Amino acid sequence: MLGRGVGEMLLGGTQPAELWDPGLRELAGSLDLVMCNLECCLSSRGTPTTLIPGKPFFFRGPPAAIASLQAIGVRVAGLANNHLLDFGVDAGRDTVALLRAHGIAAVGAGEDVAEARAPAIVDCAGRRVGVIALADHPDVYAAGPERFGTAYARLQDGAPAWLARAIEELRAHCELIVVFVHWGANMTSRPAAWQQRVAVSVCAAGADLVAGHSAHVFHGVGFEHGRPVLFDLGDALDDYRVDRLLRNDLGVLAIWTPGDPEAELELVGLALDYCHTRLASGAEADWIVERLARACGELGATVDRVDENRVRIQPA
Repeated sequence: MLGRGVGEMLLGGTQPAELWDPGLRELAGSLDLVMCNLECCLSSRGTPTTLIPGKPFFFRGPPAAIASLQAIGVRVAGLANNHLLDFGVDAGRDTVALLRAHGIAAVGAGEDVAEARAPAIVDCAGRRVGVIALADHPDVYAAGPERFGTAYARLQDGAPAWLARAIEELRAHCELIVVFVHWGANMTSRPAAWQQRVAVSVCAAGADLVAGHSAHVFHGVGFEHGRPVLFDLGDALDDYRVDRLLRNDLGVLAIWTPGDPEAELELVGLALDYCHTRLASGAEADWIVERLARACGELGATVDRVDENRVRIQPA
């Protein structure tokens, strides 16, 4: 989230790279492909939307914030979420254009339903990775036949037929398929039953990885049809108030190495200070590991600690 306090810091002189600790930038720089959910629009246009009566939060970052994504090597940004249209359609369009102008694939939003649902295909270490992004809320941000918006699906009713078709069509063009989904309620600590059912359907349809976000609190990891399901990664950067029980100031960076039988999926603990993110250490790292061990255990996965802030996740 690059708006509000984060945006104010950037406009006040903070360098974009300084939002991330050097150790985290080094880790991200070692990866072949970095993806994020961009939980705001990036624009200097628009006014807070009136589409959602009583909406409390509106997130818009300055266009210059794009450099903070470049600082950690982001190449794919998911836009299907509940904040892209916080400042209206023009600001949403600006976000898509800005990302693409800086070589970052924007997925999950577009000028109509077809464009919003269209996948991004990126090269990664000699393989083509297809990414489909979608959100289960809010429906008023959904793209229409001739309306800019997000890729929306009422996932509580199950995985939509269009998603299975998109995965099947994408398989002809890509070696790996990622479904990047903004789903579920805020401040929850485990996936709902309907999320688990959707994950089963999406993996059965052919997705190689499901990566979720929305709760602001990381969940456990499960495996469906042998494919990893990251139900929620928590937050990566923000200015949010901290819940000392749920610890939304602690998140995880997922490192996926498909085809590696020993280390296919690893999670690295993150600590979120105000508008600044670093690698977790000490008691923070211990809390993350202990929480992951419980949460993944509930979903039938095991956690092996391989470093202070790094764990390896495998099916039980």
